[in-house]
Amino acid sequence: MTIHREGFRTIGIAALIFGVLNVFSFTFISSELYWLSFSVFVATLFILLFLISFFRIPERKLTINDNEIICPADGKVVVIEERIDEEYFNDKRIQVSIFMSPANVHVNRNPVSGEVVYNKYHKGKYLVAWHPKSSTENERWSVAVKNNHGTILYKQIAGALAKRICNYTSVGEHVKQCHEYGFIKFGSRVDVLLPVGTKVIVSLNQAVKGGVTVLASWA
Repeated sequence: MTIHREGFRTIGIAALIFGVLNVFSFTFISSELYWLSFSVFVATLFILLFLISFFRIPERKLTINDNEIICPADGKVVVIEERIDEEYFNDKRIQVSIFMSPANVHVNRNPVSGEVVYNKYHKGKYLVAWHPKSSTENERWSVAVKNNHGTILYKQIAGALAKRICNYTSVGEHVKQCHEYGFIKFGSRVDVLLPVGTKVIVSLNQAVKGGVTVLASWA
């Protein structure tokens, strides 16, 4: 397991606060209120370990297959439905949405290989990530990738706790399936918009792993 670069600063600050608070607590408070010092230690240690866990990148065997579309994120499938996309395609698409809780790995990976033909950041609200309007009203970052099978659009969507979306792609770039393309801090959602007729492999409420679980098949 490694730590994502987006977490270096956050974890560093948290570790500094952890050290300062506990040195102060055990130096000046513990002699009279040991239970309070111990409680501070346990609470701050929990927060520090949570942050380390949040920014983790676990070792895993990635699924590489040009005929398949791979899940871009860890989490739970909360939406599988047809809807009109008004952002890029302006026609009907199959939307598959994955909700990421704060406990999930938050690295985002390209579902397919191909050329980035669209990349746009949208300012917006911070509705809870499972809200139906979060796909169109929340802060989000959309990327469309085209290859010889077709074009798919995938969106990083901020949630009530997510306040920063990181995206590392640009138009004209050729991306590789399962390579990292972004990161969302502290709980969020990823939508994948597929051509109608694509065979969806996942099911509602299924737990999935980014870069591992097959989301859909072109064939």
